[in-house]
Amino acid sequence: MIRAIVAVDNKWGIGKKNDLLFKIPADMKFFREKTAGATVCMGYNTLLSFPGGKPLPNRKNIVLCPEGTVIDGAIAVHDLTSLFDELKKGGDAFVIGGAMFYHTMLYYCEEILVTKVDADGQAEVFFDDLDKDEAFELVYESEPIETNGYTIRFTTYKNKAPKELAV
Repeated sequence: MIRAIVAVDNKWGIGKKNDLLFKIPADMKFFREKTAGATVCMGYNTLLSFPGGKPLPNRKNIVLCPEGTVIDGAIAVHDLTSLFDELKKGGDAFVIGGAMFYHTMLYYCEEILVTKVDADGQAEVFFDDLDKDEAFELVYESEPIETNGYTIRFTTYKNKAPKELAV
């Protein structure tokens, strides 16, 4: 199953200056628990935003990146066909960013796990507003959780008709 996992602010903002808007331990723990042992796929700038620009441990990392880029500890793909070939090999996969990559992959995802942060993070980049997209249905919303000075909710959206992995 292909899913996306993301934390958004009140305006569906996800990032600023190639970094997360918020550092919320409860959300980071949620991310680690959900993606551990799975495949994570991302754009090249997302990889570069990680500490040392290194792939995430305990996961298979697939990075869509410029032609000729080689990444130690990750599978570098240079187009959607190659990405889809890797994803078709099976297992759970998570789309983890950035904004353009989320937008490209959104309709291929069966589920979107969204941590909603009740704040305005002054974002520069945004996730598609799933509440305004008829292709997605909110199927789960946690009770509000007060953590690290923020109120968050863990939510799950289901894609009513995910696209097949083909170009």
